[in-house]
Amino acid sequence: MVMTKVPAPPPCGASVEIVTISSVDLSDAREPMRWREAPVDLGKHRDSAAPNTDFRPTPAEIGPDAEVLLGRLLHLERELLAAPPKPRTSVLPELKMPGRDLRIDACRGIALWCIFLNHIPNNIGSWLTLRNYGFSDSAEVFMFASGVTCAIAYGKAHERGGWMGVLGRTLQRSWDIYAAFLLLILACAVVVYLAGGGGLADETNTRILLEHPGATLAQAAILQYRPVNTDVLPLFVIFHLLFAPLLWLMLRVPNVALGASLLLYASVHLFGWTVPAWPNNAWFFNPLAWQLLVVLGAWCVTEGMKFWPRLSSRLALGLAVLYLAFSLTIALGWSIRPPEVLVPQILTKLPYLAGKSDLDPLRLLHFIALAILVVWLVPRNWRGLSTPAMRGAIRCGENPLAIYCLGVLLALAGHIALVKISDELAMQIALSFVGILVMIAAATLLSSIRTKPGQRQPLMTSDFIAEDARRNASPVRPLNR
Repeated sequence: MVMTKVPAPPPCGASVEIVTISSVDLSDAREPMRWREAPVDLGKHRDSAAPNTDFRPTPAEIGPDAEVLLGRLLHLERELLAAPPKPRTSVLPELKMPGRDLRIDACRGIALWCIFLNHIPNNIGSWLTLRNYGFSDSAEVFMFASGVTCAIAYGKAHERGGWMGVLGRTLQRSWDIYAAFLLLILACAVVVYLAGGGGLADETNTRILLEHPGATLAQAAILQYRPVNTDVLPLFVIFHLLFAPLLWLMLRVPNVALGASLLLYASVHLFGWTVPAWPNNAWFFNPLAWQLLVVLGAWCVTEGMKFWPRLSSRLALGLAVLYLAFSLTIALGWSIRPPEVLVPQILTKLPYLAGKSDLDPLRLLHFIALAILVVWLVPRNWRGLSTPAMRGAIRCGENPLAIYCLGVLLALAGHIALVKISDELAMQIALSFVGILVMIAAATLLSSIRTKPGQRQPLMTSDFIAEDARRNASPVRPLNR
């Protein structure tokens, strides 16, 4: 309340009139300010020539001080009306950034290339992959990137359709992977059969399928039988089925979810927990251990941005570089005979300890160190992402299921070519180069078919199988926790 003394109208002589100016609450203002009428005694103006029916004081009548106050209030009103309203709900950290992070697609596409090169036995092209220069390889990159894109894609499904929408989407995508897994098994069996079987059937673990197709397909239907190089698909069937409860935890208690995942991972190494399989009773990728990378990827989307300043510090970068240099020395030393030339004899057994089936801690630490270094060296707007090679990797990363299945068949065909035709160095290089070109061409074709003519490229990548999440380019809205 502001009280201002101003001179009374001329007929009143030396008398003084008190004019009351009421302030208004501008916090909820949504339209121009309206001044409240001040009560005026009409008896004081009975001598006026004409009665004044407008009882709202003007700035000239209330004096210079009140005029300054009125100007300040109007200026404050304009500022409040121009300011955007603050969001009432929290937003997933990664979802705040517009568009998709092409680095995720590029890393996943390069991982698919490396997986293809590694699946061809005795291939010189495998020296271009990670497995020869450290403890981890492309599988860790692929799993982590899939966890990131799962959180983004299913987070958008939750925003559009709630938890029933997430459940429906996860069931649908799990079915897609499951169907692709069974079709890939049949395709591998047909290729091996046409190639004459023999030793190739033993190397690809398809002899039992060719000799006992009924029982083997029954075991494959319950994810117990897996030919060589198809092990990753059953993992994703399970992970997608369970991603709805994981997302529920990630949106509410992300650190608790990550802690539970770490506890399960530690139990695998302390107590030897595993999942039964057929016929050798072992999964090459133990789901109880490899789930950690998927959970870690989802955690980085929902909560990781709060901890990123610590991971991006110079100390963390220095430790990552030292560990990568150490693992590089061990890996290169193991490739040389005798390995004691580069590393002490006590360290030559480390590659054996860094087992892949249970995701040994040496492999996990190597991947984390590699991820820290890559994020430091490759910014989000890196110009290299627009080069033809990176564009090809991005296209492959956008179509991971189809390109993975194609890579398995191409690797099998390359293996047959090396055995039946020639295993010379030129043949190995040609098979590696042509195989990657075929993968890029297939991914480009799939993207062009999915994108309608005249339609802009979507803004957000899907997860490993949730390709339809890319079809909607609407901006992401906040998720209610």
